[in-house]
Amino acid sequence: MNPLESVRRRVGETIFSRVAGDEGPARRDRIHFSAGPRRFASGSAIYRVHSDASMFVGGIRALLLQSMHPLAMAAVDAHSGFRGDPWGRLQRTSTFLAETTFGTIEDADRAVAVVRAVHERVRGTAPDGRAYAASDPHLVRWVHVAEIDSFLRAHDRYGAKPLDAAGRDAYVEQTAHVARALGAVDVPETVAELDQVLADYRPELQGTPAARRAARFILVHPPVPLTLRAPYGLLSAAAVGMMPRWTRWPLRLPYLPIVEATAVRTSGVAITEAIRWAMGSGPPSRD
Repeated sequence: MNPLESVRRRVGETIFSRVAGDEGPARRDRIHFSAGPRRFASGSAIYRVHSDASMFVGGIRALLLQSMHPLAMAAVDAHSGFRGDPWGRLQRTSTFLAETTFGTIEDADRAVAVVRAVHERVRGTAPDGRAYAASDPHLVRWVHVAEIDSFLRAHDRYGAKPLDAAGRDAYVEQTAHVARALGAVDVPETVAELDQVLADYRPELQGTPAARRAARFILVHPPVPLTLRAPYGLLSAAAVGMMPRWTRWPLRLPYLPIVEATAVRTSGVAITEAIRWAMGSGPPSRD
């Protein structure tokens, strides 16, 4: 093996171990190589988006945007343990996305059932006195639309091969299946519907103290080794640069349009290209 390939492998393995955990290789083999029918074909819109390095940017943006709903944030703050075990939460989330995108239908349905069972136990009262339940279809839909909007926008900007208009609609439609399986209702199936649903949630959104604490944790005090702080900083800057303008002050995020359109965007391209190089062009082939 030549030195450059050795470096690529080491970097790729480091990134994968952080995202997937110690059991990542075994899970990867099970998800990608188990025999059985898949819900989504290789090369489909959801397959292309969820296998691209732009997901690293989209994932950070999704967490920031999701925190804007006070009830969703209250549930996360009280029950998810994201501060005590942030890497564990990331690994569980990445496994769920992989199972529901690339896995067999049997594995995908089992993963959904596990999450629904967890949601049924997550209940409480937010600081403003309102009751919340993670299984509430309205909250499930919010988490879904904030997530896929973030993944799709990140792919539009930093993906290796951005989707055309039909492909973007196909992505929204394909991800809707998972949202409905998790209990969401009135799930958008086109980009236009997605934009409208996000707009409909605007009156409910705010930057609560818990949301601002989460943003500081994600952006300022992330549980990232010193050796990875620089690349993580580039990813988080790219994610903040894609946040809607109206979210900036509530979450105390900077708004520097000229810098975001130039230096941040250039560094975002560079870091996603580097991750893409380190981890290869996509998920393992089943062929």
